[in-house]
Amino acid sequence: MRKIIAAINMSLDGFCDHTGMIADDELHEYYNDLLRNAGVLIYGRITYQLMESYWPSVVRNPTGNKPTDDFAVLIDNIPKIVFSRTLKHVEWKNTMLKDEIIREEIVGLKQQEGKDIFVGSPGLINAFMHLDLIDEYQLAVHPVIAGSGLQLFQDIEDRIKLQLIKTKIIGSGVIFLYYEPDKNAL
Repeated sequence: MRKIIAAINMSLDGFCDHTGMIADDELHEYYNDLLRNAGVLIYGRITYQLMESYWPSVVRNPTGNKPTDDFAVLIDNIPKIVFSRTLKHVEWKNTMLKDEIIREEIVGLKQQEGKDIFVGSPGLINAFMHLDLIDEYQLAVHPVIAGSGLQLFQDIEDRIKLQLIKTKIIGSGVIFLYYEPDKNAL
């Protein structure tokens, strides 16, 4: 069975904004490795539009920077699901549009053979978390204090205990924290 992995960049103070983070070669290499193990990417409208507005153009007109160009090709070729109530159609290849999260559909997707499923939008990470669908969290904490923006974890009513399973630090100071939900927690 595939895992559903919440993978996202965030500031030290817990805010998510792809434009305010450190996007160097080493970070792109990290995400290239992650994408090589991805069977499906799941985004909300805002993250999808941010990614779709840039990466397909890099595929058509490479930058000359190998990690960036590799990332563009990898993300372009992976099947994507976008959840949105306002989008009426999507242009990016390999992309399916859905307007509602149905837990049983996600569980069915998870039970299919293949590579893992990555969720990369704050709102969807929260929604999947509330539906108890997240098997692993991969949080890339950047050495940036944003001060404001979209918080990753919102509307938490009950404490959710996690178990740290791995860490990784790269040269820019980004720390990757890997957690699994602690199924033995009370």
